[in-house]
Amino acid sequence: MSTSTAQTVFWRLPMVVNIGAMLILLVLIAVSISVGVANFSWARLLDDADGSLQLLLTSRLPRTLALMLTGASMAIAGMMMQVVLKNRFVEPSMVGATQSAVLGILLTSLYLPTLPLLGKMGVATVMAFLGMAVFMQLIKRLPATDFLIIPLVGIVFGGIIDSATLFIAYQTEMVQMLSVWRFGDFSSVLAGRYETLWLVGGLSALAYIMADRLTIIGLGDGIAKNLGVNKEAVMWLAIGMVAMISSVVVVTVGAISFVGLVVPNIVSRLVGDRLRVSLPAVAILGSSCVLFCDIIGRVIRYPFEIPVYVVFGVLGSALFLWLLSRAK
Repeated sequence: MSTSTAQTVFWRLPMVVNIGAMLILLVLIAVSISVGVANFSWARLLDDADGSLQLLLTSRLPRTLALMLTGASMAIAGMMMQVVLKNRFVEPSMVGATQSAVLGILLTSLYLPTLPLLGKMGVATVMAFLGMAVFMQLIKRLPATDFLIIPLVGIVFGGIIDSATLFIAYQTEMVQMLSVWRFGDFSSVLAGRYETLWLVGGLSALAYIMADRLTIIGLGDGIAKNLGVNKEAVMWLAIGMVAMISSVVVVTVGAISFVGLVVPNIVSRLVGDRLRVSLPAVAILGSSCVLFCDIIGRVIRYPFEIPVYVVFGVLGSALFLWLLSRAK
């Protein structure tokens, strides 16, 4: 293959993937807005004779936007963690970020119940950052060649934090409230109750600005040093962003596992590891996957709903096992 042909393929393939993913996303957005218990008609939208416009603005559109922002940000957070740790089998829930954020929210609700929502998010972010910092210390002495050790240690580490959180919740009769943060569910999303998720949209945009530096530190310490990139600063900034994304999502709609694991792996197999090229596809595919799972949850037992974390947990587990079976 000549150099010009290789360059054409290098740019054309991601463009095809992004356009295809965007078309799928647009279809899913239309389906997500149309599906629900209340009657909604695209044809009656303008005259609003049956309340379709009001339903769109107060319920269907906020829910769809919340799903898209959550899916995109969690997928990008997963990609950032995989680059920082140089491991394809990690995501925020496998490095203790999600579990630590839930613990932070629980402690805030118990001891600082009057704290404003942004204050609770700040405490959850600090807890998530501390949890990830402890995890980074745990894996320092692990063999870098065994790529399955890091996610396994992360699962055990997250399980310990999760167990401690559940014990505290049980002792303080907060188990029911804890389930709101541990299990992602969009059934209660309405206008005025999801807007904090725009913050993770901004962090996702910041990740795109940092894309080249993240790609360089993913190539190795020597290359980063030769190119003048401060690896430690970029790495801890990325960890801080992942902690904030995890906390905002947990506080607003609850935790959703496997988004940050499955989506980056699929995109990497299609368009490679250059983040400047792959991050848009990661964001679009992350939004599409969460939208798709939410639609399944809404129609499979209509008019009742199955939370999106259950649907994504089943599909994500199957895909995770498939990725492990194909790992070299």
